[in-house]
Amino acid sequence: MLYQPEHFKTSERAFVHEVIRAHPLATILSLRDGELDLSHAPLLIAERGDGIVLLGHVARANAHWQHWQASAAANGKPARVTAIFHGPDAYVSPSWYLNPQSVPTWNYLVVHAHGTVAIRHDSADKEEILKALIDTHDPPYRAHWSEVLSEEFRERQKAAIVGFEIAVDRIEAKFKLSQNRPAADRERVLSALAAGKSNDRAVADWMKRIAQSAA
Repeated sequence: MLYQPEHFKTSERAFVHEVIRAHPLATILSLRDGELDLSHAPLLIAERGDGIVLLGHVARANAHWQHWQASAAANGKPARVTAIFHGPDAYVSPSWYLNPQSVPTWNYLVVHAHGTVAIRHDSADKEEILKALIDTHDPPYRAHWSEVLSEEFRERQKAAIVGFEIAVDRIEAKFKLSQNRPAADRERVLSALAAGKSNDRAVADWMKRIAQSAA
């Protein structure tokens, strides 16, 4: 379970989905024989009825998917996984607070998506996942994939990966953005971050948006 003080929780679905879309490279975790298996892969979020699924793929040589398959066969139900998405983060200096009796901290956004994973071996399913990733991250390459690369080449590439779909049944979103500080401190932190590096400015923007949504 994610340590999640009440003031850092968010249930704003649009905010959660935005973090996933803006920071798609997820850390995917599952438990096997008391040990954690981990992979890193860009995931796409897709609406399915009232819920969401996450689509992605891993290398066929990556044994992680084999562990999912073995778990499903052994337990008669899909393996459970967690996908962690990291949003922007920034150091917060205690010098920005009014009270000198303060310590440093870190502001950040994370989303933990929990669910069950289904493996996709079919070439058509993998084609769908790959095209969705291309359309999202490199639209000009779509024509190259579909029209320039030979079918034989594409099939070889697809044979080297395994597609998967995570049916999300629980999300924990933690937006730690100085909500526990006095209003004056929040303003000073926001001002300092807004004048900082790109990641700092991204955190400042989220601080503004969360404050506005809570108003």
